Amino acid sequence: MFDWLNTLFLPAENPTVTQSIVVLMLAIGTGVFFGRLKLGKISFGVSAVMFIGLILGHFGYRIQGEILDFIRDFGLILFVYGIGLQVGPSFFSSFRNEGLKFNILAVSTVLFGGLITIILFKFTGLKIENLVGIMSGSVTNTPGLGAGKSTIEEIKNTFPNKVFDDPTIGYAITYPLGVFGIIGTIIFSKFLLKIDPDQEMRKFRLSKINSELPLVHKKLRVTNPEFFGKTLREVLKEFENEIVVSRLKHSGDVTVKSPTSDMELRDRDVLMVVGLEKKLDEFIAKVGRLSTDIFIESDSEILKKYIFVTKPSVIHKNLSQLDLFNTYDLKVTRVFRAGREILPRPSLELFYGDKLRVIGSKEAIKEVEEMMGNSEKKLLEPDFLSLFGGLLLGVILGSIPIFIPSLPVPIKLGFAAGPLIVALLISRYGGISFIHSYVNNGAIYFMKDFGICLFFAAVGIHAGDGFYENFVKYNGWIWLLYGSAITFIPLITMVIVGRFFMKINYLQLAGIMSGSYTDPAALSFSTNFLDSDIPIQSYAQVYPLVTIFRIFVASLLILIFS
Repeated sequence: MFDWLNTLFLPAENPTVTQSIVVLMLAIGTGVFFGRLKLGKISFGVSAVMFIGLILGHFGYRIQGEILDFIRDFGLILFVYGIGLQVGPSFFSSFRNEGLKFNILAVSTVLFGGLITIILFKFTGLKIENLVGIMSGSVTNTPGLGAGKSTIEEIKNTFPNKVFDDPTIGYAITYPLGVFGIIGTIIFSKFLLKIDPDQEMRKFRLSKINSELPLVHKKLRVTNPEFFGKTLREVLKEFENEIVVSRLKHSGDVTVKSPTSDMELRDRDVLMVVGLEKKLDEFIAKVGRLSTDIFIESDSEILKKYIFVTKPSVIHKNLSQLDLFNTYDLKVTRVFRAGREILPRPSLELFYGDKLRVIGSKEAIKEVEEMMGNSEKKLLEPDFLSLFGGLLLGVILGSIPIFIPSLPVPIKLGFAAGPLIVALLISRYGGISFIHSYVNNGAIYFMKDFGICLFFAAVGIHAGDGFYENFVKYNGWIWLLYGSAITFIPLITMVIVGRFFMKINYLQLAGIMSGSYTDPAALSFSTNFLDSDIPIQSYAQVYPLVTIFRIFVASLLILIFS
């Protein structure tokens, strides 16, 4: 009577499509459940899906070969594309600040791990594909494994008789070591270095440079006779558009105006200025003093509102082209993009999804709303044309063969690096034609987590097939020893160099450790363990470049030494 139920849920050597889907859902659902359970402050998150997949594969559950390959590759594409969109804006801007130093440390760690892998290859007699799997698992790097497997397939297409071992076996054996190794290093380094998270937080705040501080507004009363009769353009010239004057009120008057650049200052004028706090303090000290005037904040004459950029006709135009003040008597005081607050300089180019804070009359705001679109509902709707257009470009870029002399086959960016690079560029430049960079945060998190769940389930179920036999056959304990060298030697070196030579704040260093090993589980642990969100920032700064280098290192090792 319940044969159909047995058919659906019991292992099958040659599963149907329906059975394959059930196994996939079983792996993801059970994995997500166990991933939410905490052991102290440690939780595995979505990485638990791979371990459940290993168990299911070990007990005979299977997915059809073609379906498994599709799920694995499509999941990886979704995951890296979501990461690229999420961290792209901060990735490029970070290079002007601490990002260059962080990325040098992180990439050096990646290359050091590759060097240790080469040394192990020379002295252990293991095949390079096994060592690439061990390396990818030891540093919990999923895209590197995907790139290694893609490179093997390319070589097989050129040399059909060449036989390779599956790097997934080494990856599955050493992946738990990678997760616990990074977490253990964060714990022990904190105690050995006698780190006080509160003290590190204070140091971090003191060391923050102005470009990273949020925009603020202050009120200024003009008292310096040197500036009486001068236009705002002349006064602001030496500050190079770093300050916006959003409101002006003449002394003794209750009328608040949105001033033009040719408006002249008078004695005891009150200004509302927006910018970085240090710049504002310098400006106020030069022109006058802080004001406590409350009338300038009155909304009786001037309204303020947030407007979203959703109409194609204004996308990729800069503020000087739109000339909102002269055309509509309306001033933009701030622009919000991808979680960042940007000063509205005339050269600032508008992207789809930007949120503008504007001040002006009710009629002016209404006209600009119509011009900008201001459809928040539209931003909540998924733009599948942009999403799949971007994914298509990523797949095309990842499939372009790059010919390198002396290598047997051309190298490709693959399904990991191609979509990642496209997402970074799209988020940096706001889109390409009809492909926009804006995707709401909920959609990005869903795409990332759904993609990595698909990948982990496919990889785990495939690796679980004969996992115990492979562990015994390949002497898994020895492989764990090799993986320990790849995990701990670069990581400990990073802590020493980063802390004592580069003088990096430990809260940031914890994020760089997690980012260098592309380990979201370690990042989640470090934010709870250190009671700070600072590690997330440095993780995002190094993750894209580290991922690209992990992909190239894995591919090149197989191409050169196979």
